[in-house]
Amino acid sequence: MDEDFETVINSELELLTPGVRADDDAVRALLHEDFREFGASGTIWDRETVVRSTRASSSTPIQADDLRPVRLGPDAILLTYTARMEDSASLRTAIWIRADGAWKLRHHQGTRLPSRS
Repeated sequence: MDEDFETVINSELELLTPGVRADDDAVRALLHEDFREFGASGTIWDRETVVRSTRASSSTPIQADDLRPVRLGPDAILLTYTARMEDSASLRTAIWIRADGAWKLRHHQGTRLPSRS
């Protein structure tokens, strides 16, 4: 697998781990300063609101399945996957860009999947 793909996948998975989610500085280190997220709830988040939100939900385990990276350019990667937590699942889209030599999450979107009945 492409080394950049591995770096982006590992960075995305880091953002899902409780230890990183509970550490504001660790989350900030992975997010681009102009980060935006369109949440599964319809909420639009910026970098600082995501930092606070991930800390508040850091004890909730998140599993990522079917991670698929696609190169959009030499310094941009689109990563899609399914996130599962407790009784819910969502489709996730993440755009990672290389800025100042490091991969940073620039944009993220979640789309909630219907619950299984």
